[in-house]
Order: sequence, then C-alpha cells, then structure tokens
Amino acid sequence: MTQKNGFRMAKSVKDVFFTVLGIIITSAAISLFLTPNKVVGGGMSGVSTILYHTLNFPPGVTFGVLNIILLLIGLKVLGWEFTVKTLFGAGLLSLMVQLFSYLPPLTNDVLLATVFGGVLYGIGIGLALVSGASTGGTDILGRLVQHKFPQMPIGKLLMLIDGLVIVAALIVFREVNLTLFGILSLFVSTYAIDWLVARLNLSTIAFIISDKGDELASFLVGSSHRGVTVIDAVGAYTNEEKKMLFCALKEHETIDFKKRIEEIDPQAFTVFSESQKILGNGFYIYR
Repeated sequence: MTQKNGFRMAKSVKDVFFTVLGIIITSAAISLFLTPNKVVGGGMSGVSTILYHTLNFPPGVTFGVLNIILLLIGLKVLGWEFTVKTLFGAGLLSLMVQLFSYLPPLTNDVLLATVFGGVLYGIGIGLALVSGASTGGTDILGRLVQHKFPQMPIGKLLMLIDGLVIVAALIVFREVNLTLFGILSLFVSTYAIDWLVARLNLSTIAFIISDKGDELASFLVGSSHRGVTVIDAVGAYTNEEKKMLFCALKEHETIDFKKRIEEIDPQAFTVFSESQKILGNGFYIYR
C-alpha cells in the first residue's frame, strides 16, 4: 500500500467516525433536549417535534419517512451519489433519534433544553458536515428548491425553510414563549455549526528560511503527506542566497513539523502563521 493510499484510507476511516459521532450527538440533542420540551428550531427535527406532540408520531419514524419521500422526489435532481450518502446519514439519524427517544429527557427546563440542545445539535451537525455527510431533511429540500430557483443562495433557502417550520410550531402550539425558545435554539445551533467549522478549518502556514533548503524540502516531502514549495530568497542584510520553504499544515501538525526541521537544520529560521481558510486538496473542509 502506498503512502498516499494509506492517508486516503485513514481519512475515510476518520470521516466515518466523525459522521457517526456527529449523528449520535445530534440525535441526543433532539430526543433528550429539544423534542420533549417542544422546542422547535426549524428543520426536520422541528417537524418531527410538531408531529410527535400533535399526532404522537415517533420522531425517528418521522425522520425516516420524510427523508425517503424527499429523496424519491429529488432522486433525478440530486443524483445517486448524494442520495446514497444521504441515505446512510439520514438512516442512522432516524435510528438513533428513535433509540434516544426511549430515554427520559435530561432536563424539563425549557431554557436549559434550548441552550444545551442547540449547542449539541450544532456540534453534531457540524461534525457530520465537515466529514462530507448529509443528514437529509431541509438539506434535501433546500437543494430541490435551489434547483428550481438557482438564483437563491442555499443559506437563505435553509433559513426560509426553518422560519416556516417555526411559524408552523407557533400555529400548532399557540405558545409565543415556545416560539421564542425555538428561535433562540436556531441561533445557538447555527452559531455552534459556524464555530466548529471555523475551528476545524484553522490551518498554519510555515515559512522556513534555511541554508539546507533542498535537503530540507526532500526530507519533509518524504516524511510527510504535505507538499512543500521551494522559493529562492536573498537576505537583505547579508545579501546571501538562501532557500525559503512554504508549507501549509493543519494546526495539530506544527509540533511534529518543527521537530523534522530541527533534525536537518537546527539553525533554520521558521515562521508559523495562522490561516483561517485554505483552499486546496486536504484543507478546506466545508464551505
């Protein structure tokens, strides 16, 4: 097995792990916090909450049935790859939501359920998103509407759909306080998703100036899956020609990267700079 194939396999295993973890966290947020307290923050979880408290439909079953209907409607538009990927995520989410629904809620305080449920929901969805998974629901509906009206941004479409679900909850439950808690939950979960995606997208740019630039570049390329760019540089004070190496890293890779540099050239001058977003293979996780 080549080094590249090994990295791809490791990434696939990691993606599956974080997808499953994210779905478990999302399911716990829905069944142990939001649904028992009638907190409707939009999305498929909001629809399942409304149907559970009005028609006594099991939340997991509602998730599964609605996702299957939406996927069948949009199969031609969404394509097989997205459909299969969504079936896995949505199917597991439906199962876990139903299993968690057999447990008692962790709190009956609506405010606590709103805040902690919203945070957990956002983190869970965020983990699934950065792993390339889809949990279905409004994601499918948003893509279908965007196919019909391509000029509308997906973010605004999802916000519109969430808003309609919250209005439906107001009409059904006729409790303004619950509606306000639902809006709060939506803001909390959205912030949690954005925060998580931003943190996971954080990367580090390394600039290394060394007299052993070519040797250092060969060593780094051979011992790491990150690419290195070599740039000719001249010191303004000494007027000496040197090599400057440019490399983009994940934040957690910097310590090991620094050790590799010190093995070849302890005198190398290295600058690490934080980057909020890097476009390219292996970096930009989710847009």
